[in-house]
Amino acid sequence: MKSLLRLLLSMSRWERWAVAFLAVLFTFGLGGMLRVFYLDNTELLPSTGGTYIEGSVGELQPLNPWFVVRNDVNRDIISLVFAGLLKYDPQTKAIVDDLALLQASADGRVYTLKLKDGIVWHDATEKAPHPVTADDVVFTFATIQHPEFPNGILRQNFSGVQIEKMDVRTVRFTLDQPYSFFPSNLTVGLLPKRSFEDIPVGKLDLATDFGLHPVGAGPYRVKNVVQTDLSTEVTLERFERTLKPPFRLDRIVFRIFSDYSSLLSDLRNLDGVRLVPKNDQGEPMIPRRYTARQYYLPQYVALFFNLQRKHLQDEKLRLGLQLGTDKQAVAASVHESVLVDTPFLELDVSDWRYHFDPAAAQGALFSSQWHQPEKIRLQRLLEMDDANRVGVLKVQSVVQLETGAVLTVTGALTSPEGASDLNGVPVVRHPTQTGSWIVSLPTVRGTGALLVGDNLLRLADAKGRVLDSANVYRAGTADDFRRAVEEQRLLRLFQLSRAGKLPAGQEPVTVQDLFLDRGKLRLRTANDPVSIRRNDRGEELAVTLLTSPAPAEYRKVADAIAKSWGNLGVRVTVEVPKTRDDFQDRLLRRDYDVVLFGQSLLDNLDCYPYWHSSGVQKLTGNQKDLRQDAYNLSQYASFRADALLETIRRTRNDQERTRSLQELRDLFKKDVPAVFLYSPMYTFAHHQNIQGVELGSLSLHSDRFLTLYQWYARQVREFKSGRNWLSVFTWMPSLFVSDAEE
Repeated sequence: MKSLLRLLLSMSRWERWAVAFLAVLFTFGLGGMLRVFYLDNTELLPSTGGTYIEGSVGELQPLNPWFVVRNDVNRDIISLVFAGLLKYDPQTKAIVDDLALLQASADGRVYTLKLKDGIVWHDATEKAPHPVTADDVVFTFATIQHPEFPNGILRQNFSGVQIEKMDVRTVRFTLDQPYSFFPSNLTVGLLPKRSFEDIPVGKLDLATDFGLHPVGAGPYRVKNVVQTDLSTEVTLERFERTLKPPFRLDRIVFRIFSDYSSLLSDLRNLDGVRLVPKNDQGEPMIPRRYTARQYYLPQYVALFFNLQRKHLQDEKLRLGLQLGTDKQAVAASVHESVLVDTPFLELDVSDWRYHFDPAAAQGALFSSQWHQPEKIRLQRLLEMDDANRVGVLKVQSVVQLETGAVLTVTGALTSPEGASDLNGVPVVRHPTQTGSWIVSLPTVRGTGALLVGDNLLRLADAKGRVLDSANVYRAGTADDFRRAVEEQRLLRLFQLSRAGKLPAGQEPVTVQDLFLDRGKLRLRTANDPVSIRRNDRGEELAVTLLTSPAPAEYRKVADAIAKSWGNLGVRVTVEVPKTRDDFQDRLLRRDYDVVLFGQSLLDNLDCYPYWHSSGVQKLTGNQKDLRQDAYNLSQYASFRADALLETIRRTRNDQERTRSLQELRDLFKKDVPAVFLYSPMYTFAHHQNIQGVELGSLSLHSDRFLTLYQWYARQVREFKSGRNWLSVFTWMPSLFVSDAEE
C-alpha cells in the first residue's frame, strides 16, 4: 500500500489525473457490466404484499353466504371471506375441491366429503383454536333444510338430501334421486356453528352482528367496515391458511358507492372497477391507465311470453312475433354482439331455423287469425260485392242521399207477386214496366229507412222468407261519398289484379298497398303507420311488455322490441316500474303479457328451474301463496319438456345428456315459449399496476376472484435457476465470445 502511495506521489499532477480518470472509468465499467450480468441472469417474480382497492356501485348488506341471491356486491366480498366444500374452477370450467375432498358414487346419489387438514376459522388463535369440523358442515346444510329457513330458493337445492356426519372431518350427502349437478350446490360458503347458537332459524337473516363481523374460512378475513362521505369501505386482510395456492395481496378493500358518478370522482384512489358502464358508442367508460377485461357469463336476455294469457296461447302468434324480432338490431341498440337462440347454451345453434324474416312473420300472424284491418275490410267489401252481383236486387253499392230523399229500388221477378217487402217497405208493381216492381226507401227514421253508413237490404216474400239481399253504403257528405267511391275503385282494381286482367299500364293493387283511413280503404303512403292487427271479433292485437328498471339497457331493448313488433301490426305498451321491488312484485304475480328479463344458468348450465313445470307460479289470488322460487316466467308446462329436463339432471352419460338437450331445443323451436335475444357482455377494469389478472370462463361476477391468488401488485428480482453472483466468472467470457462472433 505504501509502495502504491509513493508511486502516486512520484507522479506528476497530470499523471495522477489520468490514473484517477482510468480508475473511475474502470469502476463505472465494472458496475455496468455487473448490472448487465444481474439483469441478464435474474427475472422479475410476483411478490407478496400490496393492497388492491376496488370500486363498485350498490349497497352493502350483512355478509352471510346464505343470503346473497340478489346482491352481487355482497357476493364478491363473501367469495373471499367464506369458502365452500367445493368451488368452481374458471380455467377448467369444472367443480373442484376446496375445503374438502370429494368422492361420488357411481350412481350419482352419494357424495362423501372429507375436510382437508389444518383448516380453521378466522377467529381461531393459538390459545383458542377453532377448527372447521364436520359439525360445522352439518350445521350449514341442515340449517338450509329447515322448514323455517328464510331463503326458500337455497332450501330447494337441498330438498330430498340426507346429511350424515361420518366422523369429525367427514360428511356424507345421500340424494333421493341421482342429480348430476349436485356438486355445484356444495360451493356455498360454510358457516361456523358456534356463531349462531341460540338464534332461531327463522331469524337468521336478521343476524346483523355476524353479518357485519363475519367469521369464515376463506383466504381473507374482514378487518373493518367503515362508512365515509363517498362510500362504504370493507377492508379484508389476508388470512394465512394451509391450503394451496397461497394468496399474494395483503389487503383487499371494497369501496361501495351509491352511483357511478361518485365512483368516477374518486377513481384516482381505486385499483379496479367492478362493472364498467358503456358510453353511447358502447365503449367502456374508463381511463387509459386501466386495463379493461371483457367477459360473458352463462346468461341470456329473453322475451318471456306469459302463456296463461289467452291470446298468447296461440303458437302461430308467438312464432310470428319471434320471426318478426330483429335480434341483430335489438342487440346493436345496446352494443351487444352475442346473439342467443336457445336457453341451452352448451348446444351448437348454427342450424337454428328461426331468423329475422318479416315476410314469414306476416304469414304466421295471418295463420294465427290476427289480420291487418285492411285485409278485414277488403274481405268484407268482397263479400258485399259478391252479394250485390247475385240475385234479383240490383242496386248501387254507394249512394249519396240528403236526409228526406228516397232511394228507389226496382227489380224483376218471374212471379212479381212473390215479393212482399224490402226492409219492411211494401213492394208494388211498377206502373210502367210489366213484370217489374218498385219500392222507395226513405232516409228518415222509420221502417226501411236508409241510415248514413252501411245498410243491408233484404227482399222478402209474404211469409218473411228472404229472397235476396244487397248492401248499400249511404254517404252523408260529399267527402264521404268521394272516399267510398275511391274504395270501390280500389276494390275493382284488386279484383282485376287477382284475376290477372289489369289493363295495360295499370299498377296492380294488393292488400299491402291499402290503408284503412276512417273506415275506408285508400292507397297507402310512405307516412302511413302500420295498422294494428285485429281478430275476427274486432279486438286489437295488443301486448304489455314489462321490464326491470335496472339495468338501464333493458328500457332501450324494450323500446326496440316495441318498434320491431309495431312493424308487424302489434300495439306494444312498454311498462317499467319505478323500483326493482315493484318489478319483482309484478314478476311474482305474473302481471304481464311479455316480460323482458335475464336468467343465469351458473356453472352447471342447468335450465331445470326456469323451464320445468314445477317452476310455474300458481295464481290463487292470495299473495301468501306466491313462491319466490317460481322461476318459470313463461308459465310453460310440457310433459315432454319436464321428462327431458329431469333426464338431464339425472344422467351421468354425456351422450344421453346431449340427446336430451337437442330434443329440448327442437321442442322449444315448436312451442316458442320465449324469444331469446342475446348474452350480455360485462367489463371489469383494473389499474395497470395490478398484474397477473386472468379471468377465465366465469359463471358469476364474483368468480373473477377465484384466480385472485395469481394477482400481484409487487415484484421482486431473483436469480434464475442455477445462477448466483459467482456465475459472473463463467458469464464474462461469453461477452468476449459474442464480440468475437460479431
